[in-house]
Amino acid sequence: MSDQINVRRRRLLGTTIAGVSLLELGLSGLAHAQSNATAGSVKTAGVASFGPIRQINAGTLSIGYAQAGPQNGPVVILLHGWPYDIHSFAEVTPLLVAAGYRVIVPYLRGYGSTRFLSADTPRNGQQAVVAVDIIALMDALKIDKAVLGGFDWGARTVNIIAALWPERCKAMVSVSGYLIGSQEANRAPLPPKAELTWWYQFYFATERGYAGYEANRHDFNKLIWHTASPKWDFDDATFERSAQSFNNPDHVAVVIHNYRWRLGLVQGEPQYDELEKRLAMAPTIGVPTITMEGDANGAAHPDPAAYAKKFTGRYQHRNLSGGIGHNLPQEAPKAFADAIIDVARFSASRRRQPRRVSIA
Repeated sequence: MSDQINVRRRRLLGTTIAGVSLLELGLSGLAHAQSNATAGSVKTAGVASFGPIRQINAGTLSIGYAQAGPQNGPVVILLHGWPYDIHSFAEVTPLLVAAGYRVIVPYLRGYGSTRFLSADTPRNGQQAVVAVDIIALMDALKIDKAVLGGFDWGARTVNIIAALWPERCKAMVSVSGYLIGSQEANRAPLPPKAELTWWYQFYFATERGYAGYEANRHDFNKLIWHTASPKWDFDDATFERSAQSFNNPDHVAVVIHNYRWRLGLVQGEPQYDELEKRLAMAPTIGVPTITMEGDANGAAHPDPAAYAKKFTGRYQHRNLSGGIGHNLPQEAPKAFADAIIDVARFSASRRRQPRRVSIA
């Protein structure tokens, strides 16, 4: 099996839905959103969207990102996962802007308007490279330090930045806790019920899976939305708004490489080997942290008790009720925004004795 996945080039479809009525939020260019912290059944189509997407060259990428809030405000960077996009934070963002934050929400590599600057760059999805992308984005935007928040791939990425570059991370909100892994750890088999939740990982390991995802990414990802958030009653317009980002020409290659890399079926790029060695040691995270979990997360996720000791600074875990699934920021935007605001306060008072609290 080749270590480098062939690049498929496709046109990127537009990233907004025609006919959505938006109320502008002053300098932010973001629409006003109505938010619900617990009711997973609330439909969110059309209630919030972003203004024009910006582009900036950062590292090996031209990164597309949404920005809202005052230019001189404290910075929050929010990172989505698979198969989602920046709209997971469309309702979180105006809440943070109202609190005075400058909010930046980038498309990860392989999503939306983010593009590789060179056709020769491997379409690599290993865990370290996604974190390197975000550090490069911060450098390009001249951001020394930020509060970071994310879920799924985004949670893993903010974990990595907090662990390897703590000087760049003021504080962190991580859905499903500590997600740093390694190829060696992933070689260990799991109980059958746990393996079942990773069915798509094994599907992607095959050429049939590569071809199947290439041909059916829209319906495939919609299925994942349903299974990962079984109680979230999202409508078609909500999904279609995010589905546009999956038409990125590098989306399939990056996603497939990510899951094949996890299983040790392909290699990463040699320049990231040292970072992966450090991550394989499962480093602790000392920055102020809030972890979160919904009560209806249908995706594979660790028990909070299994990762609590990985956070050595001021730490709090929050469980959300009301049918909240895997896409927690979009299903419970107020709860996520509150966590960002609260963990920033942890950072402001981090000289105090670390306090560990669990909230059911």
